[in-house]
Amino acid sequence: MTKVRKNPDHLRSRQWFDNPDDPEMTALYLEKYINFGLTWEELRSKKPIIGIAQTGSDLSPCNRHHLELTKRVRDGITAAGGTPLEIPVHPIQETGKRPTAMLDRNLTYLGLVEALYGYPIDAVVLNIGCDKTTPALLMAAATVNIPAIALSVGPMLNGWLNGQRTGSGTIVWKARQLLAAGEINEDQFLEMAAASVPSVGYCNTMGTASTMNSLAEALGMQLPGSAAIPAPLRERGQFSYQTGRRIVEMVWEDLKPSDIMTKGAFLNAIAVCSALGGSTNAPIHLNAIARHIGVDLTNDDWQENGYDVPLLVNLQPAGEYLSEDFFRAGGVPAVAGTLLEAGLVPDPKAIGCNGKSFDSNYRGTSSKNDDVIRPVANPLKAKAGFLNLKGNLFNSAIMKTSVVTADFHKTYFENPDDPEAFEGEVLVFDGPEDFHKRIDDPELKASVNTVLVMRGAGPIGYPGGAEVVNMRPPAYLIRKGINALPCIGDGRQSGTSGSPSILNASPEAAAGGGLAILEDGDRIRIDLKNCTVNVLLSDEELEARHKRLREAGGYTCPVNATPWQKIFRENVTQFEDGMVLEGAPEFRAVGCGPVPRNNH
Repeated sequence: MTKVRKNPDHLRSRQWFDNPDDPEMTALYLEKYINFGLTWEELRSKKPIIGIAQTGSDLSPCNRHHLELTKRVRDGITAAGGTPLEIPVHPIQETGKRPTAMLDRNLTYLGLVEALYGYPIDAVVLNIGCDKTTPALLMAAATVNIPAIALSVGPMLNGWLNGQRTGSGTIVWKARQLLAAGEINEDQFLEMAAASVPSVGYCNTMGTASTMNSLAEALGMQLPGSAAIPAPLRERGQFSYQTGRRIVEMVWEDLKPSDIMTKGAFLNAIAVCSALGGSTNAPIHLNAIARHIGVDLTNDDWQENGYDVPLLVNLQPAGEYLSEDFFRAGGVPAVAGTLLEAGLVPDPKAIGCNGKSFDSNYRGTSSKNDDVIRPVANPLKAKAGFLNLKGNLFNSAIMKTSVVTADFHKTYFENPDDPEAFEGEVLVFDGPEDFHKRIDDPELKASVNTVLVMRGAGPIGYPGGAEVVNMRPPAYLIRKGINALPCIGDGRQSGTSGSPSILNASPEAAAGGGLAILEDGDRIRIDLKNCTVNVLLSDEELEARHKRLREAGGYTCPVNATPWQKIFRENVTQFEDGMVLEGAPEFRAVGCGPVPRNNH
């Protein structure tokens, strides 16, 4: 792209620290920012002020390594002629926050928008990592639209147990089946889980964290080659330094998120996601980022542009290896280069944060280990993207096809008289508490033809939309060798789960969606060929049930426990729309216009 040199007099921060039209306020702003050791030269010599959105903390162990990496970011910023200022970000930890970390994604977004808009920040480094931090920070960058670059904290090193690779998250879903079947005890369960987390960093599987950090690179918001580096490796610190240097250059080039996150860039990310075997949370998050940058992106786009892309990356839960192996095999550049060579990249001309096109950044890169990152001619699956399912129960729900095993497909979708379709009777659970209480009750009489349904788990119902849909079969079926049943829900599931669940159903039960009127024993038809899911009831019966639900006051939800839960529930959209706050996407490029009014 054509590079321009931004006039230093036009830096936002000069309105705080060097405004000749208002010396009184300039003095007021300067006096406090020098009280911990900053000099006038750093604040007033036309150096850009670079914010570092700090997500590392003791509350966020997956991102904690950013406390160290930021030292190298600061070195890079200083070396390139900028002045760094760290910005504390509201913490999000996937496995720490109750009722769900997803509740806080939009809260973190709001907080960072206000910080970037209201303080003397010319550009920002986004410290991404654990699942929700990545979309939250990219959403904020999209809204403010000052120069921004993302820096991943990196995945953990490989976990090992008894000589076998052990993936974080994924091992938990496997171990719970062994526990339910009585093959291990609780101490052994904990030992299996602990073996999967050998170092700092986020999940070492292709869960939501690895997916979203990889997609941040595919979108162009991270330096090429930076997403997959494990957190403890020296290259992670080196890329932190380069990221700090690059953000200063982006200020002078005036390269903003709106220049990078175009519709073509999002379609590129969709293609990469399919090749990765990426998380079912990715559509929610990318749709949200797109809405805030002003790009129309829907779940139909995910199916249209991603379903036919092959699965190339052999990582748990869809494959065998872990993130350290992915990095050694070439990471995102190898996947992108392979897709380019096969003509599977929708927009090779999309510009990245280094100012170069997707094609320039990745053309000619290839896998260093064809068993970890497969060639297109030898994929793990020929078609690996998401299906967007619709019907009389919901308008949209996502199914991850890359984790449909041969056994699962044979059991449910290879009836010669009705190919790619299945009918079964539902067992309905109102939240995970109800599921855990009743799933092993023999009186439920679950069978291989049972469809497990989880409702009350969406943005409004939970609240926040929890990762609770990947339900295991009853213990008595597991002991018979039945390790997976079809699952449907209005919540989410962990990206580390290998369950081919039908997820993120919109509208959810709490918003009047069809799952709210299901009853145990109802018969459901799942038709992958036509991308439909329908309960086999007459229109009259469906309307009668919806009427009874409305007259009863609607689907029952937990009460609001905090002010934020109330604000969130009253303003949140559904999963298919990105679970953003109503009205928030109307605010665009808020950091590109006049600075806010003075505070004194």
